[in-house]
Amino acid sequence: MRQFRRRKGPLTKNSFLTMSSVAAIVAVSFAVSAPVRAADDAVIQKWIAEFQPSTLSKEDQKKELEWFAKAAEPFKGMEINVVSETITTHEYESQTLAKAFSELTGIKLKHDLIQEGDVVEKLQTQMQSGKNVYDGWINDSDLIGTHFRYGQTVVLSDYMAGEGKDVTDPMLDVNDFIGKSFTTGPDGKLYQLPDQQFANLYWFRYDWFTNPDYKAKFKAKYGYELGVPVNWSAYEDIAEFFTNDIKEINGVKVYGHMDYGKKDPSLGWRFTDAWLSMAGNGDKGIPNGLPVDEWGIRMEGCRPVGSSVERGGDTNGPAAVYSITKYLEWLKKYAPPQAQGMTFSEAGPVPAQGNIAQQMFWYTAFTADMVKPGIAVMNADGTPKWRMAPSPHGSYWKEGMKLGYQDAGSVTLLKSTPADRRKAAWLYLQFIISKSVSLKKSHVGLTFIRESDIWDKSFTERAPKLGGLIEFYRSPARVQWTPTGNNVPDYPKLAQLWWQNIGDASSGAKTPQQAMDALAAAQDSVMERLEKSGVQGACGPKLHKKESAEFWFAKAQKDGTIAPQRKLANEKPKGETVDYDTLIKSWPATPPKRAEAK
Repeated sequence: MRQFRRRKGPLTKNSFLTMSSVAAIVAVSFAVSAPVRAADDAVIQKWIAEFQPSTLSKEDQKKELEWFAKAAEPFKGMEINVVSETITTHEYESQTLAKAFSELTGIKLKHDLIQEGDVVEKLQTQMQSGKNVYDGWINDSDLIGTHFRYGQTVVLSDYMAGEGKDVTDPMLDVNDFIGKSFTTGPDGKLYQLPDQQFANLYWFRYDWFTNPDYKAKFKAKYGYELGVPVNWSAYEDIAEFFTNDIKEINGVKVYGHMDYGKKDPSLGWRFTDAWLSMAGNGDKGIPNGLPVDEWGIRMEGCRPVGSSVERGGDTNGPAAVYSITKYLEWLKKYAPPQAQGMTFSEAGPVPAQGNIAQQMFWYTAFTADMVKPGIAVMNADGTPKWRMAPSPHGSYWKEGMKLGYQDAGSVTLLKSTPADRRKAAWLYLQFIISKSVSLKKSHVGLTFIRESDIWDKSFTERAPKLGGLIEFYRSPARVQWTPTGNNVPDYPKLAQLWWQNIGDASSGAKTPQQAMDALAAAQDSVMERLEKSGVQGACGPKLHKKESAEFWFAKAQKDGTIAPQRKLANEKPKGETVDYDTLIKSWPATPPKRAEAK
């Protein structure tokens, strides 16, 4: 773990998600040799067999793969380099899909797997130097604000209609991507396309929550049913109940909450991944609040104008401070004592050990590890003892706000890549998100990007063994879980400020208010430097002058917006829960017509 903290570049969560399965912290690359001829029918048929199940018929798969082979003919024999972080989905791409692409097209494809922080660092290097480091990139859509403002990224919607039209898959079906809105800039143009997605949800022990004895005891104490918490008050009551009332199950000490608190880079995304929005920070708006987003950054048009309350932001407002206060309180009272000294990667496996009742901040990327046969949270028949459900919201939250985070690792092209290499890379990047392969890839990594894959019958059949993952992705609630948006003008520079400042609150060096004041001031300082440099042009930051907090509270009320909100007199309203099975049944059982296609 020390070697991660020594490095200079920003660290992000996905490099930690698979640390347990990565033996060496070095770049892993798969160089694929390829014939320098277009694929013959035998090669196509071999890969069609691999890419089952598919939402396409085998005849349509053949048509799509034949198109890739033909479109790639001008680039046969070229060696193309693409990079992504290391998660299960990308491992499948680098080991299987890169090989398939090379055999089908004659392009020698090398797909590197490195830490996510290194992906961002190398991306910055290419953007700043203009030298071609990689021909194609898979990086988080959290950088959409960065890509939009610096002008170094190829606008895909323009590229597909213009320069890259001859190498754009006619069967790509852009409107089938569920995260298209995440990769769209303020100008309405598409800068990236999702390659994998996973959400941050609520996880709980379904077997304990449906236990008649526990249900009766909870109802007697709190006056409402033990169930999926709708608000943070209920989450807190449930945490208290299992930690201090139930105490032990089958002779094992149990806890009503799990989290982590070590001052470490992984603490940063614990909060930038929408913890403040869950509490009720910012304004209404999907995918991100406007005029103030979940980072507390206020916008005027496409310009960020401040994150501190005195500039109209909400990073250090009452809702944000409440979110940090509750995080610290629950960590101390209801999580295992060792959790306070854990990092993200150390805390991640703990719920699978069987003594945690619930966890509000839980990534669906853990699903594959949580359904392994024989572990403490699995039944003998292969079904889980646990479920995942929509996250509860804090007391400042209002209907219409985002409710959590969704990661969207997305394919990206840079203008500094030579035109022919960019075209060849674009072919590969489309191939790994094409309908011919995406359903199989979804079964391997459980990171959905297409509506058609989510609603495929193969996932209807598999759903009972995935603990609610399929039900969530088929639900109307899904759209409230979104990545960092356009408001954040320079994700790499701003994201690293979070763990440093909130870590001071976690360690006890500062109060929640002091920590958030320092974070807001630091964000404003970075944006002020960007403003002075003028490097981001007409959509770069232009900070508001400082006013009193009361000025901004009154302005929000006058304008009919929300952020920043005044401190509530009562931050713990009555708990509210919903029965999990009732919740699931209330969601539609048939796919919508072109959901999110607008």
